[in-house]
Amino acid sequence: MSAVTGKAWVFGDEINSDVMAPGIYFKESVEVMASHCLEAVDPDFASNVQPGDIVVAGRAFGVGSAREQAALSFAHMKVGAILAKSYARIFYRNMLNFGVPALVFPEADEISAKDEVTVDAIAGTVENKTTGKSYSVSPIPEHLMEMISMGGLMPYLKKKIDAGELKTGAMPK
Repeated sequence: MSAVTGKAWVFGDEINSDVMAPGIYFKESVEVMASHCLEAVDPDFASNVQPGDIVVAGRAFGVGSAREQAALSFAHMKVGAILAKSYARIFYRNMLNFGVPALVFPEADEISAKDEVTVDAIAGTVENKTTGKSYSVSPIPEHLMEMISMGGLMPYLKKKIDAGELKTGAMPK
């Protein structure tokens, strides 16, 4: 599961994690919180994004407080991938931990809203099917894509522990 095709949702620079997961909804369910994702920037996003759609953004995507609920919202909505010029460091890691491929994509300005985009995170390719342009990006290593395809870090670790591939307990001295 490295390739995904979806409609592009395009955002600008420095989209703050506070607008991805507004603090007022933290005590609500993930469904309620996700339904307000990015509403301050695009009121139509959360109610219209479809599983597999691609989020395209400028630089410093996910800047702000390091709230994991922002990544959880994208995972809950089953966003297929995020392409951004750059990411806030903790937000980037949270995206992978919650099972959403996040790739650095310097050409983000060449994607328009509603373009049909295919992202192959392992091959490191992005294809804009609307314009016919293809791009190369740094791929996500296969071992991380395995984790992502299992739904993120926690489901990955659970499977490894259940299979006896990882031992739990005290650290050796």
